[in-house]
Parts: sequence; C-alpha cells; structure tokens
Amino acid sequence: MFIRALSVRDFRSWEHAELELSPGRTVLLGANGNGKTNLLEAVGYLATLGSHRVSADAPLIRMGATQAAIGATVVNAGRELRVDVELKQGAANRAQVNRSPVRRSREILGILQTVLFAPEDLALVRGDPGERRRFLDELCTARLPRLAGVRADYDKVLRQRSALLKTAGRQVRSRSDLSTLDVWDGHLAEHASVLLTQRLRLVHDLYPYLAEAYRSIAPESRPAAIAYRSGYLPPDLLDPARAPEPDDVDQVREIVLRELAAARGRELDRGVCLVGPHRDDLELLLGSAPAKGFASHGESWSFALALRLASFELLRNTGAEPVLLLDDVFAELDRRRRTALAEVAAGAEQVLITAAVAEDVPAELAAAPLRVQTEGDADRRTSRIVAEDMHSQP
Repeated sequence: MFIRALSVRDFRSWEHAELELSPGRTVLLGANGNGKTNLLEAVGYLATLGSHRVSADAPLIRMGATQAAIGATVVNAGRELRVDVELKQGAANRAQVNRSPVRRSREILGILQTVLFAPEDLALVRGDPGERRRFLDELCTARLPRLAGVRADYDKVLRQRSALLKTAGRQVRSRSDLSTLDVWDGHLAEHASVLLTQRLRLVHDLYPYLAEAYRSIAPESRPAAIAYRSGYLPPDLLDPARAPEPDDVDQVREIVLRELAAARGRELDRGVCLVGPHRDDLELLLGSAPAKGFASHGESWSFALALRLASFELLRNTGAEPVLLLDDVFAELDRRRRTALAEVAAGAEQVLITAAVAEDVPAELAAAPLRVQTEGDADRRTSRIVAEDMHSQP
C-alpha cells in the first residue's frame, strides 16, 4: 500500500498543495513551525478520521477559511482508489470515494492504513488511560473498519445512558426510570461486547510483536509486556496469552449486563456509568512493574516506539502493509533506537519522514527530499514546498 498523490486545501498552514509521491522514502525538511508535520497529520486523518495532535477538527481548518479538504490516491495491491474528506466549520464533514459521496465519513476507513510515530507518543506511556484506549481502538479499527460504527454507537448510548443516570439520580427513582435503564443496559452491553472482544483479541495478537520490538530496541532492559486492565472482566479473559474463542462476544455481553445490574445503585448515586470499555486501560509492563511511573525517560521512549513498531508489524503480517509516518522522531532517539527504527523503515513500502535538518535522518533513509518553507507573518503563515538536494544547506 502506498500513496501516489496527496492534496490539501486550507488545511492548517497549507492554502493549497499537490504532491506526487512514490513507494520508498520521502523526507520533508523544514524548521519547526513551517508546516511539515501538518502534511503527515493530513495523511493520518484520512486513515483514522482524527488528528494525533488535537481532539477536535476546528483547529485543522486554515485561519480565515470555512472548510478544509484532504485527498489522496491510494494504491493497494495494484488497485487505485481516490479518497477525499472535507472538514467544515459548524457542519458535518463529508467524504468521497472515487469522487462519489459516501453516506458517512467513516465509510472511507480501511482504504488507507498508516502507522504514525511522533513525539506525542510519549503520552502512550506517561499519559492518561484515554491515550491508550485511543491507541487500541484506532488499531482495532485499522484491522476491522466496521468497528468505527460500533464505537460511534457505543459512545452515543453511553451519553444517553449517562444523562438518564444523572436525571434519575436527582429524582425519586420510579419504575419507569429503572425500566428505561434496563433498555439502555442492553444496548450498552451489545456494543461494549463487540468493542471489548476486539480489544482483547488485539492485545493477544499484539503481545508477541511488542515483546520482540522492545527487546530489539532495549535488549539490556527488563522485558516488556502488555495486558488489558478492566475492573469487571474475569482474569481468564484478561490473560493476553489466552487465544480468543468464537463465543467470547456472548460471554462478554452477559458479564457486562451482570456488572451493570450490580453497579446500578452506585451509578444512580454518582450519576455516571461505572462499567464499560470507556473505564478500561492498556497496562504497559516492564518486568513486573508498570511502565507508567517506574520507567526511565529512555525506557518510556523505547516502549512508545515498540508499540508503534509492533503495530506496524502486526498490520503488515495480517493484511496490507501500512504507510509508515515518522514525525520528527529521529532527533529524539539515541543511536540504538534510531537504528532499530531505521531498519524497519528501510524495509517498508512507503515511509513519509519529517525532520528539521537532513542530518537528523539516518543515511539509509535519506531519499526523495522536499523542503518545506513558510511565507507571511506570524498571524497568517502559508506553507509551501521547494524540492532540493537532500544534503544542501537549510
């Protein structure tokens, strides 16, 4: 899988850009703030319908514009597909496949797959559980695009059920309140069981790739492992060595329903939903200790990198090879980590790399350079691309 062409309009600092790309490595060079990361962000958005830098779409639209557009021609096993997304201020986004509108933007998911490694990934190790849940769900959706609909349905039910809990908790709890909660419990358990089953399957499948990736990066360190952490699922289901079973989704649904019933009194008192995948976490372990709070800075970087390399290898070995996006990370890594990342990148079908200077990029990856520059004042800077030799001076 590779991107043959990329276009952006009124996206971040880019008023307009059209890039012809090819398999292999493309290096975007430019000082911080010139807009090179914005192009990788645009590519990542087409793959996930989200940004790795912000949670909302509004900051992605160029200042002064009312909408932004991203498009790419993706080649997968010799077949070309054009995918386009329009981001609108105050309105629903729109998407097209081969210039034909699709009913929901999420229908484009799966056309382009990417794995992005960026400085923000340190939050996977040191940040809140929400960062790791997002990592799990995006990787699950890359493997099973229809899961995007399940995630959307779960979030909708969760909001509605939470609103009912707050209302019922403030009022006298009538039979109608409780019967309505029974209905929402069923809906929540239905969507939660699918999402949880896919997360557990992913942890099982990712586990060996993560252990090997971390061992290659930091052989002198304690072994790395991952486990799914949940306060309501039984230990046998949470064991990452356990192979998934066909009836897991039914078993998980019954567990969630039972736990929702047991937690109802506490939920009504607090007005929040206490059971479900929105409460869970991905546990990162070094030896027997949690990486968060115990890992050194170098170990944290190694774990974050290992998670991304493991994701890349998992996707490559179970489907189409994803496009590898490396955003200003080589300057953050020591020699061993740079070497491990460069070895994987050298064998990838397509890699898009950003760096401040050419010297930050390992020599074996220094190919197809493009320099990114900006014009205008600080309030309205416009990015543009200037092709040049990789080893010319900035």
